[in-house]
Amino acid sequence: MKAPKPYVLLPGTAREALERYQSIFGGTLTLNTYADFERTDGPPDAIAHGTLDGTVALCAADAAPGESSLRTEGLMFSLLGTAEPATLHAWFEALSDGGRVVDPLQDRPWGAADGQVVDRFGLHWLIGYEHHTES
Repeated sequence: MKAPKPYVLLPGTAREALERYQSIFGGTLTLNTYADFERTDGPPDAIAHGTLDGTVALCAADAAPGESSLRTEGLMFSLLGTAEPATLHAWFEALSDGGRVVDPLQDRPWGAADGQVVDRFGLHWLIGYEHHTES
């Protein structure tokens, strides 16, 4: 089943961001530069189109001169239940490095655990999982 894939324009940090996300989440990374696409509206080594495909899938590019880069309010990238709890905790810690913890990943009264972090590239992540009880 196909799902929406976020595509973010970044202010010259697309390569760094996508490489960082691959180091955290794994997956297959493909980077195409402006030069690869014969674009002349930005630096030749800037990323014109990059994709990360795996458990976490997203696309990013460096904003061309005059284009707006990522600015969001009221938007989170949800990773609720996308991996085992230990993996989700590791992802949360990795995304926190150089970022800002909005709400620590912790147990909640409703029987789940979740937390929020804005990473160093400005993406707001919601990470969590349900506690499973043995019957």
